[in-house]
Amino acid sequence: MGEIKDNILVSLQGMSKAFKTADATIDILKDVDFDICQGESMAVVGASGIGKSTLLHLVGTLDRPDTGSIRFWGNDVLTLDERALARFRNRTIGFVFQFHHLLQGFTTLENVMIPCLIDEKSSEKATSMATEMLDRVGLGHRLAHRVEDLSGGEQQRVAIARALVTSPSLLLADEPTGNLDKKNSRAVHQLLLELNKELGMTLIVVTHNPELADIMQRQVTLRQCRVVPA
Repeated sequence: MGEIKDNILVSLQGMSKAFKTADATIDILKDVDFDICQGESMAVVGASGIGKSTLLHLVGTLDRPDTGSIRFWGNDVLTLDERALARFRNRTIGFVFQFHHLLQGFTTLENVMIPCLIDEKSSEKATSMATEMLDRVGLGHRLAHRVEDLSGGEQQRVAIARALVTSPSLLLADEPTGNLDKKNSRAVHQLLLELNKELGMTLIVVTHNPELADIMQRQVTLRQCRVVPA
């Protein structure tokens, strides 16, 4: 293995992933070598069904590749057992999806507290951390509202706050504005970029939205099972 550069957060080395059916094996990613730097913002683009979400799930350790390694700060996280990997994921990686996956019937504050409680923070500390992050995303006045009473744009802001409440090094967003109108989409785009710069976190966005892709520092395309510059 070559020298690890100080600014590389994630390094994918020889990573491959295929899905098997009764009749065939379908390659999704093949021998991918790809570095992601600390603090950068990047868009992953490509045709529908090409495997962009699969790539994001692998980087986020939600799935394991068939071959290859995923290294954070030079350490292969795939050597961790499932419990240790889940702890690493909760502390290091935030996720925002097209569908916000918030817990209905719970308040905005309670939803954002959950990652802190999973990380065994006290209820008082979790409340403080969640309140601070919700205030940052512009929802400090909505703490006691149930999430189903919020607008679509507000719900996605809650999802972003939940993803960032533990101060992860990496935020992965899969079509984060796919269900929002243009006005709310642009507001979320701006919020993501602001948080990327303020928190120094790495931001990777899978998107079909050219407006969102264009404001990222870097674009890459998934094509023929490989990651190439856009």
